[in-house]
Amino acid sequence: MCGMPSPSAEDTSVHQERPVVRPTDQDEVAAAGSELFGGRVGRWARLGDGPLTPVRVVALVMIGMFALGMVQKIPCYEWAWFRGATSQYTHACYSDIPHLFLGRGFADGLVPYFDRLSGDMQYLEYPVLTGVFMQVASWLTLTPDSDPIQQREQMYWMVNAGMLMICAVVVAVCTVRTHRRRPWDGLLVALAPAFVLTATINWDLLAVALTAAAMLMWSRSRVLAFGVLIGLATAAKLYPVLLLGPLLVLCWRAGRWREFGTALLGAGTAWLVVNLPVMIFAPEGWRKFYTFSQERPIDFGSFWLVITQRTGKPIDVETVNTASVVLMVVFCAGIAGLALSAARRPRFAQLAFLVVAAFILTNKVYSPQYVLWLIPLAVLARPRWRDFLIWQACEVMYFLGIWFYLAYTSGGDKHQGLPQEGYQVAIVLHLLGTLYLCALVVRDILRPEKDPVRADGSDDPSGGVLDGTPDAFVLAPEAREPGHEAMAVTGPQVEWGAPPTREG
Repeated sequence: MCGMPSPSAEDTSVHQERPVVRPTDQDEVAAAGSELFGGRVGRWARLGDGPLTPVRVVALVMIGMFALGMVQKIPCYEWAWFRGATSQYTHACYSDIPHLFLGRGFADGLVPYFDRLSGDMQYLEYPVLTGVFMQVASWLTLTPDSDPIQQREQMYWMVNAGMLMICAVVVAVCTVRTHRRRPWDGLLVALAPAFVLTATINWDLLAVALTAAAMLMWSRSRVLAFGVLIGLATAAKLYPVLLLGPLLVLCWRAGRWREFGTALLGAGTAWLVVNLPVMIFAPEGWRKFYTFSQERPIDFGSFWLVITQRTGKPIDVETVNTASVVLMVVFCAGIAGLALSAARRPRFAQLAFLVVAAFILTNKVYSPQYVLWLIPLAVLARPRWRDFLIWQACEVMYFLGIWFYLAYTSGGDKHQGLPQEGYQVAIVLHLLGTLYLCALVVRDILRPEKDPVRADGSDDPSGGVLDGTPDAFVLAPEAREPGHEAMAVTGPQVEWGAPPTREG
């Protein structure tokens, strides 16, 4: 590593023989939950031996949980999507996918971005790579055009669910492999209740999977691959580009400008390769995502909605756009200041989680599936079961709250569901749960001894070229004092299907 002596063969051997971290030894909630499956891992347990390696176990659990999420949508799949709006809300099984099959022209064979749609939405309002995903799913929907539209919508949802399941497995496996010595943290992703409930609402999992793969590539010091994947993820959803901000600050502190430049170049090139053809040949359709994001009024889930509902005074869209940008800039400046002044350089995953959470907290809309953006980042930033489940409980309450509120407002005089005040409580719970996890991550940055990832002496397992690299620039003079230098610990690499090494 730059600026540090290379470890001796003896030291490397000692590090590689360290066993993977056992959650039941470090986490009291994991230990309590393990009683359902035989209790804590024993001292002489042969972890990873045989066919059930951590990667395979987490992948299988993810497939099983995703299937349960599909089962939860059965009432809508069978009838509620097609017989009025209220039933899909009272059963909490709404999904955009079947509705947009007809509403965005896929049922009629229209080409996204190129063909104008009838109705208020003239063009598809999704980024280009997501539009490609939707179009591929339409091609794979093999029901004849002569079949009833309900059957075609059902098949379209089923095809998309299968493709999104692949994305979900990619997310879980990449999370397992990013922190080499903590593969079992991937179970947090696979067992996350909000992940199961929101996975097939929309197409967000495509961007989440590409972002998770990018984090894995960065942890392996594959800088260009990271950039390319972030560029592709940004072509599917806007939020992944935010990860370049924390990376800029960390590379600044570590003096790794060349690596940041390579990542930025890869991201920009990949994004252009996807977007440029549509920008040139269908500019009006390409712009729709960006103009729709600007023109969209205050919507569900945001604290802006709580303000307008409590005061009874609408807020101009331009005012909200400006205020959201200002708040985001303030949050990002605070995160950058924290990263440059902390006594020990923060981990990449910590800052990535904070900046995406800041975007979610300040945005004028929070759709329930946006929690998918944060789940893998939260697992990498703070893999503690108690805190993760507290946050997930808040997100599940919000998931139920928005559907019951929509049932209340769309049910006419019946008023089945949650009134406005109850929905405001659900929004506040979501905000407080996210802020709670943010506060813990900030505390871990300021007090690294509280960070569960660094408890074994690791520096930044997901940091790639940043892992163990000494600081080149800091704002706080005390960060240069002995004891604040990053310490590199090399752990065993978790390969596909290969058992990790263990302590003899």
